[in-house]
Amino acid sequence: MMIKKTELPTCWLKFAATLLVFLPVPLLCAQSSPAGSTAAKSQAPPAATATATKAATAASTAQLPNRAQAYYHLALAATYEDDAMSEGRPEDVTHAIEEYKLALDADPNSAELADALADLYFRTGSVRQAETTARTLLKTSPNDIDAHKLLGRIYLRQLGEAENSVSSSSPAGNVLDQAIAEFEKIVALQPTSVEDRMVLGQLYTVKHQPDKAEAEFKSAQAIAPESEDVVLNLARLYAESGDINKSVQVIEAVPESDRTPKMEFTLGAAYEQLKKPKDAIAAYQRAEDLEPGDPRTIDALAQALYNNDQFDQALKQYQELAEADPENNEPLIRIAEIQRRQGKYEDALNTIEKALKIDSTSLEAGYNQGLLLDVLGRFDEAAQAYQKMVDLTSHANGAYTDEEKNNRSIFLERLGAVYLEQNKIDQAITAYQKMIELGGDNAVRGYQGEVDAYQTAKQFDKAIEVSQKAVEANPKNRDLKLMLAGELADQGKADEALAMAKGLLNGSADNDRTVWFAIGQINIRLKRWKDAEDAFNKAEPLATKKDDRTYLFFLRGELADREKHMDQAEQFFRQALDLDPANAMTLNYLGYMLADKGVRLPEALKLIRQAVDIEPMNGAYLDSLGWVYFKLGEYELAEDNLRQAVQRDQTDPTVHEHLGDLYEKTGRIRLAAAQWELSLAEFAKSSPADIDPGDVSKVQKKLESARVRLAKEESAIGQPKPE
Repeated sequence: MMIKKTELPTCWLKFAATLLVFLPVPLLCAQSSPAGSTAAKSQAPPAATATATKAATAASTAQLPNRAQAYYHLALAATYEDDAMSEGRPEDVTHAIEEYKLALDADPNSAELADALADLYFRTGSVRQAETTARTLLKTSPNDIDAHKLLGRIYLRQLGEAENSVSSSSPAGNVLDQAIAEFEKIVALQPTSVEDRMVLGQLYTVKHQPDKAEAEFKSAQAIAPESEDVVLNLARLYAESGDINKSVQVIEAVPESDRTPKMEFTLGAAYEQLKKPKDAIAAYQRAEDLEPGDPRTIDALAQALYNNDQFDQALKQYQELAEADPENNEPLIRIAEIQRRQGKYEDALNTIEKALKIDSTSLEAGYNQGLLLDVLGRFDEAAQAYQKMVDLTSHANGAYTDEEKNNRSIFLERLGAVYLEQNKIDQAITAYQKMIELGGDNAVRGYQGEVDAYQTAKQFDKAIEVSQKAVEANPKNRDLKLMLAGELADQGKADEALAMAKGLLNGSADNDRTVWFAIGQINIRLKRWKDAEDAFNKAEPLATKKDDRTYLFFLRGELADREKHMDQAEQFFRQALDLDPANAMTLNYLGYMLADKGVRLPEALKLIRQAVDIEPMNGAYLDSLGWVYFKLGEYELAEDNLRQAVQRDQTDPTVHEHLGDLYEKTGRIRLAAAQWELSLAEFAKSSPADIDPGDVSKVQKKLESARVRLAKEESAIGQPKPE
């Protein structure tokens, strides 16, 4: 076995070497000859004499240490250690240990010898013997720093082997307490040791004693103010306790010229948590300047640039990473994401396919491939891509880790969505059912997906049936109960629905806010405007977070629009966008409202364009975009987007109506009539909550007018006019 030799005290080595030279030859022979050898036997005294000699020697030893003997055996121990290190012979370790014991027999009170033996035990894996030896020494020399340090090393190793078990009631917790006790003693004996104070601070952190940890780190900082380890550990302590601002202050206190790359990197990460993207970018850039080419720093800088919508700059960083490591597909995945955000869908698809060539089993690359194929309207290929990912995450025994369940659920959810876009209801239901089988939150989303699928198919009885089944399987789940309440309300069971929803109120702000939001939405669909307003008024004092206030403004805007109060609706939508300028739902609603009224069309186009950029696969947003182009007289762009909307949302009567209007405007009456017929057919299957009788009447008049025109044309020329 190979061991690492610990240097012996210089004075010991010099004196031991002297002894080897000047000790009398008979003593050397007696000590070095193997037991039972001829030389040893020839010099053996008669039995009586030997007994007397041993007794005299023992009495002498008890009175005074035999340092010559001790140093002699120490020198032999050192030789055996050297041989063990250079030759890798386990037996030499045993010989070294025996020699240390003989040295200690000669000088039993020597702390140095005990420390050396304990250290050898530790380095050769005999941890129990090392601990026992060190503990024995401390009984006579309680302030022996080397013994305390060895015990500290032993307990640190045991903590590492114990993984995450650190509670005081567990064996690992006892070891943690022992380690803390040793380093407290070490720091008391060596108060200026930065390294030992750092270890003690880290142990306090594991023990969840942040105040003590902070005190040790600050003491270390007072000794070495600009030590990288001290600064980073103190910053991490504050970050883990949730005080990110204080973490930042610790690093900022170091002059910028004295900061290391790790300090700047950590500072950048802290700025990101504080939602200060520009500061984060600057810190990462300084780290990169200090240590050019470091992949971790470049990746963090690129991500920060991406998060700040600085796509061109982020792209350069990722391209640098891709060129530096052509076998790493992650930079390519990030490049594809940037290209997708820039609307360069074909380029993004080409890039992601390069990433898949490097690793065909990459789940992230596969997910992005499916997403891009979906955006491009290549639905069959998108479904195949997602199905491949589902297969890659499948286990025959049906046993999955939480991470595997999460990944599977994501792919199944996207697969179901693609099938819904194709109006393949049965396939979508199958995908969502597999999500339900995963249990937990995945099952909740699976039930919601099934309900959406049946709503899309206008199979409302099935939607209620699945909602009821979901509640029975998850009787404590609030969101599933609210989903059932919404379905019941849409099918005319308003009182039952509202009673169910109100029964979920429990006095908790987080819970009741969500419930009042849902009650307000139900009342909007029931056209009970006053009741909806009352629900939102009750939700308002509970909506303290930005996201909740944004959603409340949106709901109030929707209510005002449904009441035909356009100015008030716009005011609410503007307030929502002030809080969240990238809220796609609000951008689309406000833009469509303006377009439908035919006012401020350039502004409406800008708003809707933003929404589509954020969610390019959303059929409703594509319909809004087509409609505003129609209003602007941009008929080719209008047709392109309206056709995509119909392709993605085949059961929406409004989408068919808009495409019919476009065909009628461009002289294709027969195609217009076909779309209006589809619109009326979908209106006929829709829930009463989704129907405005005035809208149905308007489409019916358009269709009748088209039929009259077509009949006149056919009568005039004797055959249908080609379109």
